[in-house]
Amino acid sequence: MSLAGTTFEGIESGAAAEARPRRRRRLRGRLFPYALLAPSLLFLGLFTYLPVVRVVVESLYDRPHGTGAVAATFVGLGNYSKVLADPAFRQAALNNLVYALGTLIPTLVLALAFALAVQRSNRLSAVLRTVFFFPSLVPLVAAASLFFFIFLPGVGLLDYYLAKIGINGPNWLGDSDVALWSVIGLTVWKNAGYYMLFYIAGLQNIPRDTIEAALIDGANAWQRLRYVILPALLPTTSFVVVIALINLLTSVDHVIVLTHGGPSNATNLLLYYIFQSAHENFEIGKAAAATLLSVVVLLAISLASMRIMGRGSHHEA
Repeated sequence: MSLAGTTFEGIESGAAAEARPRRRRRLRGRLFPYALLAPSLLFLGLFTYLPVVRVVVESLYDRPHGTGAVAATFVGLGNYSKVLADPAFRQAALNNLVYALGTLIPTLVLALAFALAVQRSNRLSAVLRTVFFFPSLVPLVAAASLFFFIFLPGVGLLDYYLAKIGINGPNWLGDSDVALWSVIGLTVWKNAGYYMLFYIAGLQNIPRDTIEAALIDGANAWQRLRYVILPALLPTTSFVVVIALINLLTSVDHVIVLTHGGPSNATNLLLYYIFQSAHENFEIGKAAAATLLSVVVLLAISLASMRIMGRGSHHEA
């Protein structure tokens, strides 16, 4: 019995010794993907999630400039109330609404028109694609600097050609009734070619049989566009709307170069309002609250557009 027990214990210890390396290998195999992800997760946490948490915390405190975090006072939703009651914020929000609608609609129309014009593969289409897409390659600051000279009153390129046909142009950047539309014109010129690429991809995904069936049924060009092409491009349009809105709410370089939010806050957009609150007025809590309010509105619009995209895809399927 003693010999048998010793032999059995030896077998058990040998099996346990062999099992331990296997468990270690399985553990290393399970941890290896997380080790590969660790640098990216660290980068994402430090530069994405941590700043978001900090903005949320800052929006709940009032910290006078130069006093540091020690003198910060918890105000709860006070900064949000202060922002919503600020006439400059309401003006910036209204400007952003006009800017978004005034930019988005003509940009999408031009992008679709460009895509329809260059969807065929030939040399002329290749040249036109390059011409239409080129403005999107120009940095926004450089484009704004170019348009600053185009919009110069009296001596600018735009006024020069208007004078040739007997029209006296307004002060494109100094007139509060015109300045925002001048900024819109710059944005449309710069972005239409970029969104054209998405529409070209969407047009190439439309089954050729569908277009040919419409032709056999006698549909003219307008009917094919309205009843075949536009419904098929609904998911593409929804996606473009989302990225266009994000771009419109996160671009402020051209406002700084052209108008600095003037005249009389006529071109003051939400992001420039946040910039002024944080870096000129040193109201960090107020800037953080305005940032979160803008993000909430953008998120709601994006989710609504995504739902429309999902319905369009389901209907197409």
